[in-house]
Amino acid sequence: MKLLTVLALTGAAQAHYHFSKLIVKGQPEAAEWQSVRMTKNYQSNAGVTDVNSADMRCYQAAPGKATSTVAAGDVLGFVAMSAVTHFGPVQFYMARVPDGADVNTWDPAGNVWFKIGSITAVPPLGSSEATWPAYNKKQVEVTIPKAVPSGKYLVRVESIALHQAQSVGGAQIYLSCAQVEVTGGGSGKPGPLVAFPGAYKASDPGLIWSYYPVPTSYTAPGPAVWTG
Repeated sequence: MKLLTVLALTGAAQAHYHFSKLIVKGQPEAAEWQSVRMTKNYQSNAGVTDVNSADMRCYQAAPGKATSTVAAGDVLGFVAMSAVTHFGPVQFYMARVPDGADVNTWDPAGNVWFKIGSITAVPPLGSSEATWPAYNKKQVEVTIPKAVPSGKYLVRVESIALHQAQSVGGAQIYLSCAQVEVTGGGSGKPGPLVAFPGAYKASDPGLIWSYYPVPTSYTAPGPAVWTG
C-alpha cells in the first residue's frame, strides 16, 4: 500500500510543472531560478488552487537573484519543466517595480499588474492541443509591448490547468515571476491595472471547464491584453 501511494504521488508530481527559466533572445538560462523567483512548487510542482491566496502574485518561496535585460518589442520566453502537461490558457502579466525599490524583494501587491499576452483557446473547443496551443509545449513566449516604458519589471507567467475544473475551485494555476529590465521602451500607459489576488474569482467562467457538454466559447479570466 505504501509503495502504491508513493508511486501515485510520484506520478502526480511528474504530471505537474513549473516555470523556472527565462528565455532571452532565444537563449534559455543555464540554471533554474536565476531571473525567475523560486516558487513554492519547486519540488512538488503543484499548482495554486485558491485564487484568493497571496500565492497568486508570484507563488514565491525565496527572493530573486538576478535580473535579465530585454528590449521593448522583443520576445521573452519561459521554460516549462518539463512541459505544460495540462490543457488551458497561458497568460502573461507585467508589474513595474517602483523607482528605488529592490527588484529582488519587491512585493507586487495592489493594482500593479497589466496583461501583455494570452495564449488561449482556438475553436472548435476541446481538450486537445488543437484547441490549446500551449498544451504540451516546453516553452511559452510573449512579446514585450514596444510602448511599455523602460524600467525594471516583474513578468508573471501563468498556466491555468482546466483538466479538473468541472466545479468551482478545481482549476490549478501554475505561475512564476521573472525579474527583467526593459530597455528602449516607449511612453505608453499600461492598463487596466489589476491585483493578485483580486483579478480572478473562483466562479469566473474562464476557470471552469465542462467535458460534456463541451463549451461553444471560452474567455480566459482577467483584463484585456494591453498591446500599447
